[in-house]
Amino acid sequence: MNRFILAFLLSLAGTAALAEQMPLASGQQLKNAITDNTVQGSMDGSGRYTEFYAKDGTVRSKDYKAKWSIEGDQMCWVYEGQPKDCWRASIKGNNIKWVKDGKAQGDGTIVKGNTNRY
Repeated sequence: MNRFILAFLLSLAGTAALAEQMPLASGQQLKNAITDNTVQGSMDGSGRYTEFYAKDGTVRSKDYKAKWSIEGDQMCWVYEGQPKDCWRASIKGNNIKWVKDGKAQGDGTIVKGNTNRY
């Protein structure tokens, strides 16, 4: 049993180190990848999401709207009733990993356009 726990803890440490080593996107790369596109995926803290990022800085989804912006090399969101929340990201092809405090805490797939007509 102790070997299992040690192996598990080492795998967690390896995952955290991997997140720290991921090449993070610049603000311009984020803007180019996200603007006028849909991202669908899952966040560790809140579950599945599908959002369209309009050029005017509006986030549109099935059940809500929000605002998005690029600040430096971070993508920031303001959801109704919530404070601004900013994240870094790693982008490879059409895949995106959302990074907070040096750890990947969500991922998604970037799909061209407003595929759900939000």
